Amino acid sequence: MENPIFFDNWAGIGRILVTGVLAYAALIVMLRTSGKRTLSKFNAFDFIVTICLGSMLSSIIITKSVPLMEGIVALALLISLQYGITWLSVRSKPFENLIKSEPRLLVHRGVYQDKAMRRERVTIEEITAALHQNGKTDLSADTSVVLETDGSLNVFEAA
Repeated sequence: MENPIFFDNWAGIGRILVTGVLAYAALIVMLRTSGKRTLSKFNAFDFIVTICLGSMLSSIIITKSVPLMEGIVALALLISLQYGITWLSVRSKPFENLIKSEPRLLVHRGVYQDKAMRRERVTIEEITAALHQNGKTDLSADTSVVLETDGSLNVFEAA
């Protein structure tokens, strides 16, 4: 059989076990070293990095053509780039504006902000779902809804 479906050999299983444990351990050490921000979901950029880390880890474990050390270097590179970009964004307002989005007011005191909703591609149904998650059955005159930088919808009541 050229490409077995269920089992090839014990060497392949052993390789996956060894590379999986070592690559995972290396990733944990790198993430702990780089700080909590590396896996945060503050914005779309951070989310993409998180997805890339998972994809790279799976490639290291499963793909025979990716040696363990090359995979660990690739993980380290991605984490270092993430660290560098977040470091720059904290120290440079223009760079921060390039990387991060701003929160957007979608409902102000019970009035849908149609232009902002279109720009952010948020529907009334999504806002209604956010209201329901916050225990509200409908939109009242003292309710505002903000699309946060991580993509979540926050519901606020005017005081």
